[in-house]
This record gives sequence, structure tokens and C-alpha cells, in this order.
Amino acid sequence: MYDAYINYLQKFSSRPLTEEDKELIRQNFTPVRLGKRKYILQNGDVCKKFAFIVKGAMRMYFVDDKGLEHTVRLGIKDWWMGDRESFINQTPSRFHIDALEQCDLLCMTLDNAKELEKKVPAFRQMMNKLDERNIMANERRLTAAISFTAEKRYIDFADCYPELVDRFPQHVIASYLGINKDTLSRVKRRHNLK
Repeated sequence: MYDAYINYLQKFSSRPLTEEDKELIRQNFTPVRLGKRKYILQNGDVCKKFAFIVKGAMRMYFVDDKGLEHTVRLGIKDWWMGDRESFINQTPSRFHIDALEQCDLLCMTLDNAKELEKKVPAFRQMMNKLDERNIMANERRLTAAISFTAEKRYIDFADCYPELVDRFPQHVIASYLGINKDTLSRVKRRHNLK
């Protein structure tokens, strides 16, 4: 499992990772196997682990007062999953994070992240790049939620994340897009989309 993360991390560095870097990674990540429909975080708990997905698919969501689930993040291989606000501030989370497939994860604590940021330059570079990507993705999603029709939201989602279209159930994608699953079905039928 560690090799998957080491190969991923290497993409963020202009120089090869040293053996010392690799050993620090092994010391600061814990392998976790999470069964399908099992939780890594539930509402009210503090997010003590941030997970790199080596294998599988996950979602982060909250449940509103009417009992409806609202998906805020999806994750697959080589993506990260965790409630960042709860993780950094060590405060209770509003979210649930569960596995939609069996997942192999490499998990780190806040202390692990701080140590890697201090001692492994590639980790620091990765964090900076992921922050940039996260800001851009959030701005794109906010713009879509405010101004796009349901049809445009789905088409934009499918264009940006084609690997997610067949991977997640339709009701989860609809929830992520902020539309109901019947609307999503109509949009897909109308345009012969996946």
C-alpha cells in the first residue's frame, strides 16, 4: 500500500524521494481496510484520521433535519478523504464518511501530517498543490450550484470527472449535484447520457 502513496507523492516533487522520505511516510501512515458501508467518520465525532484512498470509493455527506442525505465529496483511488475543518481544529464533524466499496486506505493523524510537512519537501509541495486544486474545484462547484441548470450541472460533472459517472450510484451523484434522482434520470434519458 505504501508504494501506491509513494508513487503518487513523487508526482508532486521535482526530485526523487529519498529513502529517509519513504521511511517517514511508512512511519506516519497507518494502513486501514474499511468494509463496504462502514464509516471512517460519523457526525459528532472528531476527524482524527485523514485518509489517502489506495483502493475503493467513498463519500462524505450530511443528513438534514428532514433526514435527507446531501453528498459534499466523493473519493476514489489516489484521492483524499476527511473532514478538513474537524481534522485541523480537532472539533466535532457535521459529516459522515463511509465506504461505498471496500476500501484500502493509508491514514494519518494531524501530528503525522505536521511531521511530514516539516521533514518531507514533496509532502509540503503536495499539500500546496492540493490546496490550489481544492480552491478551484470549490469555486467551480459553487458556480455550478448557483447558476447552472440540472442538465448543465450533470454534463459539467461528467466532463470533469468521467471516472466517477459509472462508479457511484445515481442517487449519490444526484445528491452531490444538488438535484433529485428523478431529475437526473430525465436529464440522462433526454440526452442519451451515461
